[in-house]
Amino acid sequence: MMLAALVAELAAMASANAAPAPAPALVPPWAPIVVEVANVRNDRGVVRVSICPKDRFLADSCPWSANAPAHAGTTRVVIDHVPPGDYAAQLFHDENNNDEVDRGIFGIPKEGVGFSRDSFTGFSSPKWRNAVFAHGAQPQTIQLDLRYMMGPSGPQAWRKRHPGG
Repeated sequence: MMLAALVAELAAMASANAAPAPAPALVPPWAPIVVEVANVRNDRGVVRVSICPKDRFLADSCPWSANAPAHAGTTRVVIDHVPPGDYAAQLFHDENNNDEVDRGIFGIPKEGVGFSRDSFTGFSSPKWRNAVFAHGAQPQTIQLDLRYMMGPSGPQAWRKRHPGG
């Protein structure tokens, strides 16, 4: 009987000194957003995409961004690990890869620009309510067109103006 009590006491001491069981890993419900950008006029440079919450919309420092080499026609850009929420995408075709939208007279963009829900008309910056989309915990794909205010307006116009390259 004494041996049984000793074994029970040792077992109790061992379990008291054992490390607590690890908590289950909490996986954030983050998911990628794939942006399919149509009307990319040439293969020069990169297409830069930013995913912005309302307080950062139209700013240069949105929390999520990515880029991909430009492909005439359609370019796919993947932005990983975006938490659920309401966002707007803003993007541009950085043809000379200088990390900024080049502008001409009166501030008109020389490079293609675009916003989610194709909310850019070319006359003024889009409003949040026209560009916003909801992102959940699942991967999501959005599609939009680039708009060029100067020079060829898309891949067909580019090829016509620049035959052979």
